[in-house]
Amino acid sequence: MTDRPVAAPEVAFSLLDDPLVRAQRALRLAPRGGFAAPRRAVLYAALAWVPIVVWAGATGQFTPPNWTTFALHHLELHVRCLLGIPLLVLSEPLADRIMNAIVANFPASGLIRDDDQRRFASLVAGVRRLRDSRIVWVALCSVVALITLMAARRPLDAEREAVEWGTAATGFGHTWALFVLRPLFLLLLLAWLWRLVVTWVLFSRIARLELQLVPSHPDRSGGLGFVQLHPAAFSLVVLTLSSVVCASVGEQIVENRLHLGQFQGPLIALVVLLVVVFLLPLTAFGGQLRRSRMRARFQYGTLAGRHVRGLHRRWVEGLEVEDAAIMDAPEIGPAADVATLYELTTRMRPLPIGLQPLISVLLPAVAPLLPVATLEIPLKDILAKVLGMLT
Repeated sequence: MTDRPVAAPEVAFSLLDDPLVRAQRALRLAPRGGFAAPRRAVLYAALAWVPIVVWAGATGQFTPPNWTTFALHHLELHVRCLLGIPLLVLSEPLADRIMNAIVANFPASGLIRDDDQRRFASLVAGVRRLRDSRIVWVALCSVVALITLMAARRPLDAEREAVEWGTAATGFGHTWALFVLRPLFLLLLLAWLWRLVVTWVLFSRIARLELQLVPSHPDRSGGLGFVQLHPAAFSLVVLTLSSVVCASVGEQIVENRLHLGQFQGPLIALVVLLVVVFLLPLTAFGGQLRRSRMRARFQYGTLAGRHVRGLHRRWVEGLEVEDAAIMDAPEIGPAADVATLYELTTRMRPLPIGLQPLISVLLPAVAPLLPVATLEIPLKDILAKVLGMLT
């Protein structure tokens, strides 16, 4: 016999074992039970980009001295092909590992009561079914098809398209970008946004359970500190979105001779929006954390009061202490430990959002702004100003 608690059963959850990934496995683009993300990232990038570059070379657009113009005037296209699509594919194994670890740690950490173990397993199974919803995936594919058809029917600037894509406004380059590159990128992106919604639903349902939060936990989140890894699962997705938007801004700066300052408002709004959207699932635990912190102020305040009151009575007033048990409790220790416990409870976060999850979203959201700035201000001037402020 032992006093150690029995380990909670592990509940497996895969965020990425959805119809899109299973379809790629059925086509043998990915192995069964795996992702082969690097291989598929290169394959999809080549599928989207190489035919356009070959066509541009055949029409004289991707040859000296025209290749610089071709690269800058199609900056968004190149970023979608060579950065956006690969990053969306490379995100898959990272997100899958992180989300599986987060879900498995809820019962393992003792946050789920014994009476709620079956309910927890049931709600995870329900989220799996939601992840695989045929209605949702048909809707996503329909949105991609609808946007593609609307773009195909949109009136084109024939002169501009003739310059960019060849001898005709409906040249091969434009057709390939419209019917292959954009649908592929959009489908991958919408799939990731749906996965973000799935994680929000998962956390919302877990938050409805009576979680065994510990207000004095050193992670300042009642023991929920591990969920702060969630934004890291979507960091490459954030980088993709920011990169594509910034590439579009850079393209407009080059083509229309605009200034970066004219896009300051939209770019700030983009960073704020990305931070809010990709941290939103963590807010599902806010209600329980705030209620736990409120209760802890009374509970730990009472505990600290009993301890320091007895200490004062015994050693300052020299009187007999009736509640001597709390003074001698080894798990509480000296008065400094009691003060630490009370301070931990009062500093408990109202949301499980600290510096790490904020950086996981903010850094990839801001990083693509630097290359855009170099289109207007040389990189050496930017570095010189930064170093000047540091010295």
